[in-house]
This record gives sequence, structure tokens and C-alpha cells, in this order.
Amino acid sequence: MTLVADIDFFRQKIFDFYRLHRRSFPWRETTDRYAVMISEIMLQQTQAERVVPRFQAWLQHFPDITHLASAPLKDVLTLWSGLGYNSRAVRLHHCASIISDSYGGIVPSHPQLLKKLPGIGEYTCRSIPVFADNLDLAAVDTNIRRIIIHEFSLPVDTPASKVQELADAALPHGQSRDWHNALMDYGALELTSKKTGIRPLTKQSKFHGSKRWYRGQLIRELVHSDIMFLEEIEEKYGNCPWNLVEILSDLIHEGLVEPLESPCNGVRQGFKIKGG
Repeated sequence: MTLVADIDFFRQKIFDFYRLHRRSFPWRETTDRYAVMISEIMLQQTQAERVVPRFQAWLQHFPDITHLASAPLKDVLTLWSGLGYNSRAVRLHHCASIISDSYGGIVPSHPQLLKKLPGIGEYTCRSIPVFADNLDLAAVDTNIRRIIIHEFSLPVDTPASKVQELADAALPHGQSRDWHNALMDYGALELTSKKTGIRPLTKQSKFHGSKRWYRGQLIRELVHSDIMFLEEIEEKYGNCPWNLVEILSDLIHEGLVEPLESPCNGVRQGFKIKGG
């Protein structure tokens, strides 16, 4: 078979599967670029089913860029709680401020403009205009990479540029939104990582007890407290195998947490959510 024939067969296979097994998600029912951006960032490293209630609650509290940009970080982290990687919420909050100040509160539609925003990388700068505007772009994430490698019988170490080249060639023009939704459903329901043995390029380490787990626990504690003192943190998480002071320093550096002194005792070191 020629490459053109292979691609025609591939498209038909994916769309046939989609017609029979299409999943329904609230972000698929909108073309609002802000809502699509929120869903795409929430879906990074988080299962779609877990995102649904968070996405709906988020849009109720922060229905547009203006509401998100003006919200306290503590409120943003409270709504984000349970999605993991709190730094994504911080970057999203910063992203909203930039869009509000520089783009009149309208999420840009051009990938090169989107890519300049914090937390938006090579895939997301493409996926946002794909799902919001049906733009003729091929966006390749872990799932789509796995599908391309498997369906075109490529080596697992095929360079990203080659995978992108095939993804570009396979894109049915004028159907970008449906095509990417179809690929997502095929990868999630049929051609899974477990079934193919094709692993992501980066593998997540065990979560519980990891440094990331302790970071999440500290953020959760601080979200629900006006202030926590270092001795309280050390007492509660004394079994932490990581250096708690270093973790707190990282959170401060990333803009999640700010240090402060107790108003009644200038010696005791306290911490709170930045701006909270």
C-alpha cells in the first residue's frame, strides 16, 4: 500500500470507531476558547472523568478570563484541589492576568501567541485552536503519539518530528476538531498503553509519599488555613523523607506560597498561600 492509501485506511478506521464509541464531555459541547483552554490544562496528566466535575465547578466560579484574573490565588487553588500539579493552577492564574492585560481578555487563537503564555506548550498551543476553532493543525500528545507509532508500525523511538510529520499528513482538513476527539477516544478506549506496550516518553514515579505528594499535602493544608507555622508543619509531616524547608522554599519560588512572621511573635516562621 502507498502512504496515501495507508492514511485513507487509518482515517476511516478512526472515524468508524468514533461513530460507535464517541464519549461525551462538557468541554466538547463548547467552542469558547477560554473554556477549551481550561479543559486542556486540566486534562494534562489527569483522567478525563476526574476532570468533568472540576471543569464544571471552575466555570461556575470563574466563567471568563476577567473573573479568573481578578480572583485570589487561594480561591483558584481551592477550586483546583484534587487535580494535582498545583503549579498548573498558578500558571493558569498568571496566564489569565496576561490575557486580560495584553489581549483584552480574549484568549488568543494563534498557536505562536498561545505558546508565549505560561503553562502552554507545544501540544496545548495547538489543541486549543483545534478544539475551539477547528483549526487545521495536528496536535500530538502522548496518546496520539502512541496511535501513530502503532498504526504505522514505527519503532517506539521514532523522533517526534517524524511522528508530527505523519500526524500532519493524516489530518483531514476541515475536520480537525472531530478528528482529534476521535483519536483521543480511540487511544483511551481501544489502543491503550497497556494493550500496545508503548509507554509515554516520560513515566510518572509513584505518587503517594513522593515529594510531589508532600507538596500537594502542604498546599491543601495552607488553602484551608490562614497561616501555618513551620513547627506545625514539621510536627505533622515529621516522617517526610524530603527536606520540608526545601519543599517550602520551592513553593515560595514558584509563587504558590509566601512566608510571613507571626504578628505576636516575630521569631516564629509562618507560611500562607500567596495573596491569601
